[in-house]
Amino acid sequence: MGYYNDRLDKIFKYSFIAVVCIFFLYAGQAVLIPMCYGLFIAIVLYPFCRWLEKHHWPRSAAIGAGLFFVAALFILLLIILELQLNAFRQDLPDLKVKMAPSVIGVQQWLSTNLSISIASQDEWWHASLKRLTDNPEALLSGTLNKTFAAIFTLFLIPVFAALFLYNRSDFALFVEKAAGAQNSSKAKRIMQQTILTYYHFIKGMAMVYLIVGILNSIGLLALGIRHAILFGFLTAIMTLIPYIGIFISALLPISVAWITKDSVWYPLGVIAVFTFVQYLEANVIFPRVVAAQLNVSTWATLVAIVAGGIVWGVSGMILFIPLTGILKIITDNTEEWEALNILLRRKSDK
Repeated sequence: MGYYNDRLDKIFKYSFIAVVCIFFLYAGQAVLIPMCYGLFIAIVLYPFCRWLEKHHWPRSAAIGAGLFFVAALFILLLIILELQLNAFRQDLPDLKVKMAPSVIGVQQWLSTNLSISIASQDEWWHASLKRLTDNPEALLSGTLNKTFAAIFTLFLIPVFAALFLYNRSDFALFVEKAAGAQNSSKAKRIMQQTILTYYHFIKGMAMVYLIVGILNSIGLLALGIRHAILFGFLTAIMTLIPYIGIFISALLPISVAWITKDSVWYPLGVIAVFTFVQYLEANVIFPRVVAAQLNVSTWATLVAIVAGGIVWGVSGMILFIPLTGILKIITDNTEEWEALNILLRRKSDK
């Protein structure tokens, strides 16, 4: 009886800890999300900054150079987005002309096959537009609030990254002291493995975008779309921006297919290619490739993506993957968490 009581006590204790952690993550997301982004950027830049410091760069200058490189990559991504938007704007007049008969055809098909009159369709469309514009103050206020929140987050991320890099000795000492004297060497080993793990995570992400770009290009080439390789890889790169990136980057090849081809099946084919590749990326390529780099099981990776989306939204879907990799490292070095390690590790990782 005492054995079962001990087991129940452990289950209750770990369940309570899990609930407290989830509440802490959800309640503190305004600070924790930019902090985690900053931490992972600091982990990636640490080898580069350390190399510069060994070559007699001041620590502040080395950190500034690393953050400048990250900012340049982000600006390059925005420039690519702007180029695609400009190209889409140039094609928009021809696209409107091309769409007009198609829209009429769709309305007639709905009227004939589903008994939805054209007047009812127009009424529904106007009602939908009216609902969007009924309360412009609330819409504008919500947009401004989200914009300011995003700008504030973007400001905090490099600040946190710089602070983590500049004060890394203090943070490392804090972790060692918090772990206790008997676990000091274990804490050092976990921190070293964490840096290596996140490097592998970035490497895995690069492989994912390369594979997605190749698959996109093959699909567009099969459809005979102009600039298929360019569109394929641009679309893969733009998936760095979850949801919005793939939507905006897909508009240009879809519009090109619509304008340059005589059949509506070509733009539908482009949509089908991107949808299929995105399905493979989300459910096969990303979990297998990234999980393989992190030595985390596909099951744990999928759980991390879903849980991250529930707790932190899109940022959680991105951040919970490396966090799971770090948790796996901790369970590798903690005997008490061996049961959890069985769920996190890959089968080949024994």
